[in-house]
Amino acid sequence: MQQELPGTLKVLTVWLLIGAAIFLGIQWWQRESTQTRFKLDGEVVELQRGRDGHYHWPGSVNGQAVDFLVDTGASGTAISAGLARELGLESMGVVQSQTAGGSAVGKIVVADLALHGGVRIDRMRLIALPALGERPLLGMDVLGRLRWQQVDGVLRVDLSTRR
Repeated sequence: MQQELPGTLKVLTVWLLIGAAIFLGIQWWQRESTQTRFKLDGEVVELQRGRDGHYHWPGSVNGQAVDFLVDTGASGTAISAGLARELGLESMGVVQSQTAGGSAVGKIVVADLALHGGVRIDRMRLIALPALGERPLLGMDVLGRLRWQQVDGVLRVDLSTRR
């Protein structure tokens, strides 16, 4: 004869199952919202504006996956000093940079940059900034080589006209 579980254990099990279902649902929703922000259609990349109001372009620096923040106000592409250390990038010099947060001293480093959709720049000069945070900035030194336009929360990049 089977013994029934105590009532408290039954209630706890139900709450654990509900919590697990909610957790898995949130994880799925976050993955879906990230995936739908980037779309490649032939030689046109479409970036949907994120919930934070910015455009994000997945890519890599020296093979390490990163999510670039598209920054049309930045003249150069920048990564965090922490990422530069992690990748073992050597400093090629020091540069004074004007950022949204004021003046900052950064290091010039060289790395291979790749963006989803086929954009690749080998041995590119980047600025490693100590207070940048985890999300690298994709500046006009890259964007200026591409033909792009922004309309209604979508940034369209035509890769067929790369310079």
